[in-house]
Amino acid sequence: MGNASATRLCVCVPARDEADRLPVLLKAIAAQDFPGVIPVAIVVNNTTDNSLDVLGRCFADYLSRLSIDVTDVRFAPHEAHAGSARGLAMDRGAEMLGDDDSAILVSTDADARPPANWLTAIATGVARGADLIGGRIAIDPKEPLPVRAAILREALDRYWEQVRAIEDEIDPVAWDLPPRHGDHTGASLAITLRAYRECGGVPRIGSGEDRALVMAALARGAKLAHPHDVWVNVSPRRDGRAAGGMADDMARLVDAGADSAPIMMPDFVHWRARAEWRRTMRTRASSPAQMVRDEALLPPMPHDMALEVMA
Repeated sequence: MGNASATRLCVCVPARDEADRLPVLLKAIAAQDFPGVIPVAIVVNNTTDNSLDVLGRCFADYLSRLSIDVTDVRFAPHEAHAGSARGLAMDRGAEMLGDDDSAILVSTDADARPPANWLTAIATGVARGADLIGGRIAIDPKEPLPVRAAILREALDRYWEQVRAIEDEIDPVAWDLPPRHGDHTGASLAITLRAYRECGGVPRIGSGEDRALVMAALARGAKLAHPHDVWVNVSPRRDGRAAGGMADDMARLVDAGADSAPIMMPDFVHWRARAEWRRTMRTRASSPAQMVRDEALLPPMPHDMALEVMA
């Protein structure tokens, strides 16, 4: 077990045309109950607004609380995507942390608003033995979803709670015990510097770079945890900056909420079978990493059960 209060970390943020959002995020980071000066690595990429001017004012406002490092870059069109921006932000954070393998890179997005205990809860999760910490994604109450979309999101939350209950019953994992959530996206994703470097960092792909980073780390034997007290507010905006990102997920959620067709999900019987497979493989596989690689080769589950949506 490590000492959470002595942990070093850096918050890493890709930002494109986020002049309105960055002050909100930085105010929330400055309000963290985590001790000391907090390093923040921001990559302002392909921006056409006044983000740099806004960051200059924030730098002055939080001089004694945040150590803000800004990289201004213009990616070529074929590289102007989330993988490049998040990867550069986290690579810069790794440089700022130096050779401290136990230090933590904390990824978030410019439209996030974390609670005051966010970084402390992350450091505590790592001190308990995890290499990666996923944060639950909550819709910012200051920007509520349309009613039907909110109802659908609640139904999806109930569905995934049942999935996790099945997993916890059949194949509990010592470093990710309940109560836990199931999110691990770029809006709140922490990884130790050792695990980050061992897996090669953020893949430079157009979308899904956060999930790809998690899978690459797991395939190297990293331990992923989802502590219930690690979470972050995010905007439900549908005009996001990255193709295939959360804004696209929000748009699909709103569209689905307006549609009368049933939402189909894998029946719980498939999740039970998958949990039983994992339990068996933990005794047979040469390593946890081997199990992760084998699971990625399994056929996808059929979507054969209508989601129960209650008005």
